[in-house]
Amino acid sequence: MAGSEPAHAGMSVTAREYYQIRRYSLVSGPQLKLTESYLAGALIPALTRLGIDRVGAFKVDIGPETPTYYVLIPARETGLLADLDLHLAQDEQFSSAADPFWSAPAASPAFQRVEYSMLAAFDGWPRLTPPPSSASKTKRIFQLRTYESPSYKAHVVKVKMFHSGEFDIFAKAGFHMVFFGDTLIGSRMPNLTYMLSFNDSTELDAKWDAFRNDPEWKKLSADPRFAYEPIVSNITNLILSPLDCSQI
Repeated sequence: MAGSEPAHAGMSVTAREYYQIRRYSLVSGPQLKLTESYLAGALIPALTRLGIDRVGAFKVDIGPETPTYYVLIPARETGLLADLDLHLAQDEQFSSAADPFWSAPAASPAFQRVEYSMLAAFDGWPRLTPPPSSASKTKRIFQLRTYESPSYKAHVVKVKMFHSGEFDIFAKAGFHMVFFGDTLIGSRMPNLTYMLSFNDSTELDAKWDAFRNDPEWKKLSADPRFAYEPIVSNITNLILSPLDCSQI
C-alpha cells in the first residue's frame, strides 16, 4: 500500500526497507532493569552479528501506557524479520546472555506482554535515517505517531498524501524524519506509523507550529483528493527517549 512513488528529493533512490517494531509492556520495578539489560547485552549484539544496524531502543516518556519500551529493527527483507526469533535461538552467545530474560519464572516475569508489528517503508522515504551523529542522545527525544484509517481506501489515500507534498512540508518545517512505515502485520489496521526526532520539546512544538501554519499544508489538507471525508480516524502520539543501548 505504500505505493510506487518516487523517493523524496532528500533521499537517494533505493530499495525500501522493512521494520519490525517490538513493544514491551512492563511494570515499574525489576522488569525495567532486566529488560534493558536484555536489550543491551543480548538482543542488540545478536542483531549486530546478523548484520542488522541502526536498531532503536526507547522508553515511553509520554503516552497512554507506561512503563513501555519500544525496539525498532530495520532490515532489507521481510524474511529475516519474520524468522528473527528462530535465528536468535540458534545463536549461543545470545542464548547465554538472554537467559535471565528469556527464562524468567512465572512468579517474577521479565515483562507483562510483548507485541510485534511489521511495516514496509514508504517508497518516498525508503530508509531509516538516524539523527546526525553529533546530536546528543541524552537530550534528544523522538515522536512516534500512528494514523489509523476508517477503511483501506482511506488508508491508501493518506499514504498518497505523504507522497503528494506532505514530505516536502515536513522538510520545510525542519523536521528530522526517521522513518515512515505502512503496517503489514499488526493491530488496529489499516494504519501507518512514522517517527520524528527533536532536540527537545520546545523544538517539537515550534516545528509543529510551522507545519500546521504552512500555506502549502493548508492547501494540501483542503485538496478534494484528500478532504472528501476524514481519512484518519485515530492518532496515537507517543514521546520517547532513547535508552543507553539505542543505536539511534
